[in-house]
Amino acid sequence: MQGIDHAFSRARSLAYPLNRVRSFKERLGLVAFTLALLFAMAPVLRAHEFKAGDIEIVHPWSRATPEGAAVAAGFFTLKNHGSTVDRLVSATGEIAGVTQVHEMAIDAHGVMTMKQLVDGLEIPADGEVTLNPGSFHIMFMKLKRPIKEGETFKGTLTFENAGTVDVEYSVEAMGSGIDAMKDHSMNMGGGDDNNGG
Repeated sequence: MQGIDHAFSRARSLAYPLNRVRSFKERLGLVAFTLALLFAMAPVLRAHEFKAGDIEIVHPWSRATPEGAAVAAGFFTLKNHGSTVDRLVSATGEIAGVTQVHEMAIDAHGVMTMKQLVDGLEIPADGEVTLNPGSFHIMFMKLKRPIKEGETFKGTLTFENAGTVDVEYSVEAMGSGIDAMKDHSMNMGGGDDNNGG
């Protein structure tokens, strides 16, 4: 009977390696090491960045769209690590028939306007520009399908100096900014479509 108990204890200690560590200090050290390793890996696991020459594209994302939506928008931060100005001149998105670089602004009369940046978006030397709701954004028009929270879709960004880079957008929940996109789709009137994308 004692032999069975001994065999059971031995099997349990092999199945649970932490039991092999005898002292409290050793167990605490092992836990601390594991946590440090997880924290060190966290930025790599969360990384959602792309590079084109001196340009770093940080966290491309879009919002989920309701059924029947004609447009969506893309956002990210552009960091220019170079000593010369660059410019985002065009974009594509696999979900859209037409993709353009846009700016949203409020005019002197308090009316929200959106327009294509035909000359592109300047990224200052050793500086950054953030595309976000209510400001600069990538406009995905003539959507081929709705986009859902949690999925991703591919696209490209083309820079004047840094060239073209493939990116992937993460789709986040619907939220503020959707009304602005709806207003834009209702006011497009076909003029933007003629600019290509």
